Amino acid sequence: MYLQEFFEIAIIHLFAVMSPGPDFAVVTRYSLNYGRETGRWIALGIGTGILLHVTYSLVGVSLLIHQYQWLYATLLVLGIGYFLWLGIPSLLAKPRAEMKLKGSVDSSIPVAKAFWVGFMTNGLNVKATLFFLMLFSSVIAPETPFALKAGYGVYLAVATGTWFVLLATFVTWPRFYARFWHMSHWIDRVMGVILIVFAIHLARLWWELVS
Repeated sequence: MYLQEFFEIAIIHLFAVMSPGPDFAVVTRYSLNYGRETGRWIALGIGTGILLHVTYSLVGVSLLIHQYQWLYATLLVLGIGYFLWLGIPSLLAKPRAEMKLKGSVDSSIPVAKAFWVGFMTNGLNVKATLFFLMLFSSVIAPETPFALKAGYGVYLAVATGTWFVLLATFVTWPRFYARFWHMSHWIDRVMGVILIVFAIHLARLWWELVS
């Protein structure tokens, strides 16, 4: 029973994590601009952010967020502001003059900041909170032991972090990097559009909530 439940969770999560969204956009943009190590630290931050949503779901906080409109609206506003803050500079990215393959974290992006960007990007994604609420309330059976639910959560965090570490590794692969460097500002702009569209989507949810 529990093995089947785990496979169901793993498949649902796989499709969710691979779909383009704010996490994908941020890892791609920062990896191209600041190098592989920065992208990997952002990926680890995103994976850690998953634990936040898992904790919400396990202790019932995500249900409270969904039930109390003012709390849900506040988180939506924070998410809108954060994704616009990330998306607008990406949309305004300028062409690069020369290629420089960076193998380590750029001095302007400390490890802690890279990790924090990833953590906040995932942590302020209210849709992720609702996704995990759905996962833990409908896919996972109520009689599943708490320790096993926590184990599922650890797997989801590790799987998410691993996926985005692989993404950061791929987009900074020398052949890919060399080929797409001179058009990387267009990649930035596309990632900016994804972030802004996501912010607009959150704004629409906020408007429906308060109107």
